[in-house]
Amino acid sequence: MATAAAGHLLSGTARAHPGGMDIELLVVADCPHEQAATTLLRGALNDLGMDDVGFKVRVIADEQQAAAAHFVGSPTFHISGHDPFSSPGAPTGVACRLYATSTGLSGVPGIEPLRQALKAAADPAGRGDTRRSS
Repeated sequence: MATAAAGHLLSGTARAHPGGMDIELLVVADCPHEQAATTLLRGALNDLGMDDVGFKVRVIADEQQAAAAHFVGSPTFHISGHDPFSSPGAPTGVACRLYATSTGLSGVPGIEPLRQALKAAADPAGRGDTRRSS
């Protein structure tokens, strides 16, 4: 998949969630896991009935950008400015990232933890299901 030029954004449907949730996928140039991360994120949003919610893909080009974005490796998911998979004290940097999943280390997190993070961000008060009624 082609990525955005360093420091630039790619976006699909950039419509934000009604609750103001802003979703961003941070990657390094030519990240081998970018396509899988994009597909996973889109699938998780669709599973939650948020198929009209867009997200941005941003390329992190240098250590300064990594530090400013609290980027601990590619790919990183930011949901309303927060990395739901971050570990306290993890160093920032232009690097690849691995996620611990139920099947071992992977270049992307499991879909269920991503769904849970998206659901929590969409419904911070814990009021219930984020799926839209038909």
